[in-house]
Parts: sequence; C-alpha cells; structure tokens
Amino acid sequence: MSVEQDRAAPAVRASDRDREEMLVRLHTAFAEGRLSEAELDERIDLALAARTYDDLGALAADLPAGRAAHEEAGRAPAGRFQVAYKGSVARAGRWRLPERFATVVYKGTGLLDLREADLDGEVTTLWVLAYKSTVQIVVPPGVRVEADGVGVSAEVHGAPRAGAPVLRVKGYAYKGEIEAKDRISRA
Repeated sequence: MSVEQDRAAPAVRASDRDREEMLVRLHTAFAEGRLSEAELDERIDLALAARTYDDLGALAADLPAGRAAHEEAGRAPAGRFQVAYKGSVARAGRWRLPERFATVVYKGTGLLDLREADLDGEVTTLWVLAYKSTVQIVVPPGVRVEADGVGVSAEVHGAPRAGAPVLRVKGYAYKGEIEAKDRISRA
C-alpha cells in the first residue's frame, strides 16, 4: 500500500442548505421532547459551525432517522405533525385534532384554526416551536387554554364552563411568538 492510499479521503463539505436542514431536524427533536432547550442551543451553534457532513451527522447521531423511526417507535403517524420551512403552514376547517399535535415553523408563519376541529380527548396538548416565526392558534369558544413555555401567550375571552375541554399549548418561540386566541388577528 502506498502512502497516498493510507490517507483517508477528505470529508465532504456541507452546504448552507445542509446546515439549515439539520436545524429543522434539531428543532423537530426539541418539539418532540428529545432535546432540552440547552441541548438545542448547543447543537444549533455546532450546526451553524459545521463544515462537513460528518460534523452534521454527529449532531443527530442519537436522534431517530426520519419517519420510519417514528413509526417503529410507536410515535404519532402522519397527521399529528406539521412543519413550515421558510414558508407558511395552516390547518383550518373541519379536521380531527389528536390528543398530541406538534407544529414546527422555521422562519415563517403558522395558523392552527381549531374552531371547527374535533378534539380527540378531554385534554389536548399542542407542542409548538417557532424559530423566528409567528404561530397563531385560534381556539373554539368554551375551551380552557393552558399556555406554557417561552414566547407563548393566551388571550381568550369569557370563562369556560366546568368540565370544558382543555387545550395545553406548550411551546418555545425564539425571536418569534406563539399566540392562542379566540379570534383571528388581522395584520
């Protein structure tokens, strides 16, 4: 073997798009509860500084790979998760809202209009991540809203009746906001 053959091939350089895709994957893992806020912050810094595919791959080595991993682990099937990447996502009209639903918006906007949605359970939990984004949640009348997290607010008029369904909004907004209201805001 020659000296040249002993040398490892150079690592393949990562592009800006590769780094952005990793950021979405990391934020998704945070929204699913796989990463703490401190871990997310640390991995964001490393993703932005990554030069090669190997550098990026190391950031997600302990995270499941894509949809197949979620299905194998018994996680939520399609319909319980939505993502907007530098764009908008909206869900409105008649639809079934499962007991757990996650929304991740990266540099965009999101709208979850629940006024005509059928809630699966007495307690519904929405996990929301808004990175430099705004996510608006429009709740139906008579639902009790519990907001928790960073950059999450709730403005619901009137008191819900005793035994009313509960909507828990758990979220993290980085340079953005997550709003739960009983009416749509017009810009």
